[in-house]
Amino acid sequence: MQKTRLIGSALAMAILPMAMSSAWAQEAPKLTAEEMEKGKQIYFERCAGCHGVLRKGATGKNLEPHWTKTAPDGTKLEGGTLKLGTDRLEKIIAYGTEGGMVNYDDILTKEEINLMARYIQNEPPIPPEFSLKDMKDSWKLIVPVKDRPTKQMNKVNLKNVFAITLRDAGKLALVDGDTHKIWKILDTGYAVHISRLSASGRYVYTVGRDGLTTIIDMFYEEPTTVATVRLGSDARSVDTSKFKGYEDKYLIGGTYWPPQYSIMDGETLEPIKVVSTRGQTVDGEYHPEPRVASIVASLQKPEWVVNVKETGMVLLVDYSDIKNLKTTTIESAKFLHDGGWDASGRYFMVAANASNKVAAVDTKTGKLAALVDTAKIPHPGRGANFVHPEFGPVWATGHLGDAVVSLISTASDDPKFAKYKDHNWKVVQELKMPGAGNLFVKTHPKSKNFWADAPMNPEREIAEAVFVFDKADLKKEPVRLDVAKDSGLPESKAIRRAVQPEYNEAGDEVWISLWGGKTDQSAIVIYDDKTLKVKKVITDPAVVTPTGKFNVYNTMHDVY
Repeated sequence: MQKTRLIGSALAMAILPMAMSSAWAQEAPKLTAEEMEKGKQIYFERCAGCHGVLRKGATGKNLEPHWTKTAPDGTKLEGGTLKLGTDRLEKIIAYGTEGGMVNYDDILTKEEINLMARYIQNEPPIPPEFSLKDMKDSWKLIVPVKDRPTKQMNKVNLKNVFAITLRDAGKLALVDGDTHKIWKILDTGYAVHISRLSASGRYVYTVGRDGLTTIIDMFYEEPTTVATVRLGSDARSVDTSKFKGYEDKYLIGGTYWPPQYSIMDGETLEPIKVVSTRGQTVDGEYHPEPRVASIVASLQKPEWVVNVKETGMVLLVDYSDIKNLKTTTIESAKFLHDGGWDASGRYFMVAANASNKVAAVDTKTGKLAALVDTAKIPHPGRGANFVHPEFGPVWATGHLGDAVVSLISTASDDPKFAKYKDHNWKVVQELKMPGAGNLFVKTHPKSKNFWADAPMNPEREIAEAVFVFDKADLKKEPVRLDVAKDSGLPESKAIRRAVQPEYNEAGDEVWISLWGGKTDQSAIVIYDDKTLKVKKVITDPAVVTPTGKFNVYNTMHDVY
């Protein structure tokens, strides 16, 4: 039996809402100043993304001290008597849970696990704010626009370049998709969350979890970083202005801390404006840490779609007049996270993951089209679009907390799909996965396949594999590909997680990151989409903890 099974229900019991009592005033474990600093760093790198800087929870559970500190013997919780505190928290951190939390016993040492179990029983430190002045002070224009190349100075097929996050190294690898060779590895912010492309495909924009944003110019003989700026202390998303006439004029970036978004010059990153997202949730309660999750640029209007996690508000930010900024606020559901466009490019589909819903935002009318109930904790990445043989156009999301992939029927203005309208905004099919823990699903218009990973599953044989469905017969069991075995790398004590299938420009290859530990060799495993056989394994020593991959053409044109 997997060790995580023993404590999955215990976590649920441990952090269930309960009546507070004076008995909870017990003193937290003491930490030295050195331990506190180390705990802060580990929490930022490993925990804050799901649990929040202030530990109020979102995708992950609330970790404020009134839930985590040791309760006196005899405290009654739902389901029986339970004692919280260091020992139980160590087990949760070490072994993970079935709800999507990864096990850390192969990532952190026993001493670090013990430290984190004690750290989260103490009050969370509050990071400093980050103002427009702070942004301007951090801004570095390395190469002015006038000094950059006026034409492409290399012979690389830029449309088929892959931008690959090397998470723990704080770097980005740009890989030539035609030759399968690493073109250049550049320093970026820590744990780049996404890479976005300019409207022309020339510039790669990255944002790290430490808030550092960079522009990389691919017109040079070798890719060159031409500007950087820091948005705050914790960030996740950027995108340019893409509406006709505004191409790359502006860049917007959203931060987890402080809770705000920032607008910059699209070619230089010079800071222009900072806008706070603090305010009321869809339930009418004030929230001090409503983090900015995903941001995308609409092609319907000169607007960005800004998804605010804790409030459940979707903001349509009109950038046609930055000085007199106009924003449409759309109520959806709490804990908005990631998402992507439907096939028409009109509806943005975003997961309200802790509410177990997907919101469909109509960017043409500026209104919510639907709130769709799904299985537990949807996590689509950008999702996946294809025409279902029975239900017409669908958009797909996997789930961190349930062993299914949900297919949602989407609306279309195309008359040939009118016969499917009764299915619109409903989950029309659930594809069975071997376990929960999915992060990304992917397909391509030229492919007969639909790919899904499960890197957050606690079981090695699932986390190290990907699963390939036949779009023509979705009732068939998926083909399981053991990516770790196919890589040819020697066995490792740590799980090497197979994460984020990404197609090449032609739609005939699928690239998978095999995400190992800092000290273990990782790899990029490339499969032939038709035969499902390995074509190439990239195992360069510089490929350290690879995670997200973004093909230039597919990212520019929202092909997923």
